[in-house]
Amino acid sequence: MKNLGSISDPTFIPKDKYSSIDRFFLKLIRDERDLPFIHLTIKIMLTLLPLGIAIYFVDGWLFAALSVVYLYINNFVFKGSFGLMLHCTSHRKWFKKEYEKGNLLLPWLVGPFFGQSPETYASHHIHMHHAENNLEEDLSSTMFYQRDSLKDFMKYFSHFLFNVLRELIQYFTFKKRPKLVKKVKIGEIGFMVFCIAMCFVNWKATLVVFVIPLLISRFVMMLGNFAQHAFVDPYDPGNSYKNSITCINTKYNHKCWNDGYHISHHKKPSMHWTEHPKYFLKTIDEYYQNNALIFDGIDFLKVWIYLMRKDYKSLAANTVNLNNRFASEEEVIEMMKIRTRKFPKGYSSKEVVSKVS
Repeated sequence: MKNLGSISDPTFIPKDKYSSIDRFFLKLIRDERDLPFIHLTIKIMLTLLPLGIAIYFVDGWLFAALSVVYLYINNFVFKGSFGLMLHCTSHRKWFKKEYEKGNLLLPWLVGPFFGQSPETYASHHIHMHHAENNLEEDLSSTMFYQRDSLKDFMKYFSHFLFNVLRELIQYFTFKKRPKLVKKVKIGEIGFMVFCIAMCFVNWKATLVVFVIPLLISRFVMMLGNFAQHAFVDPYDPGNSYKNSITCINTKYNHKCWNDGYHISHHKKPSMHWTEHPKYFLKTIDEYYQNNALIFDGIDFLKVWIYLMRKDYKSLAANTVNLNNRFASEEEVIEMMKIRTRKFPKGYSSKEVVSKVS
């Protein structure tokens, strides 16, 4: 196990001077701390989007070559940083009110190239997942799966892949949120219709540019959520300190806007991404009091890999032992194993709360 040391994850460092291009965009966006999103979006729009369009107009060896380059850039260069940029700008509006149409840029224009259907992500993540906090009504809840089992993870992913549209519409219908029902239908079904139509133009290009990125994106998102909510305290499953984890001091946090701070993200969903490291240190006593799991030097992917291998020793070796809360690695491993157990069918968090109280 590790002691809590210094934090190397990114925070906001104001500049004394901005370029003329930056000054132009600062007039459009709400928060100067989001200027890196502008830089990233410009890079994507000048590289990935033209490449994706070009694939529709080539054949033979050139088609194969461009497809490989496109899928590599999409998945290994931009996917993580774009996905979490979409996440941040879904929680906090990016452009000022007078330029609010700019908020459609990522979900409607750029997102489809990463397999993100317009409106579906924000609707699912903000208005469903955060509202339900991984409890039984959360359509992406990990509770009813064994969280150190590859077999159960594949069940989890398959269920999401084939049922997300129907269940999300049913959820918002039951919750009497007709605007969100409409958004999901327009975004998800509209994207499906678009892909089908583009197959008549060039089915091979559509497969490469839109369909494969969709499958990969949904796999990666479910992998991330499975790891983020892999450890759930059966006696307090609605407690964000006990149903989420935090990963500090990773390259992932630099590339993906401090996404590793998942506990504080659930505690304060609208907190700006640059504030998480300082807030984490400020509230560290609450992590200690709640036996929160903090991993130092590994990200969600590594957590997921260790879980699928049932490698609890590696997880324990990278666990931060706040104020020597755990007497040994065996003790924290035992707690982890309890928190990864599948919840029984018919489980009700409300009944548990009533019994405890």
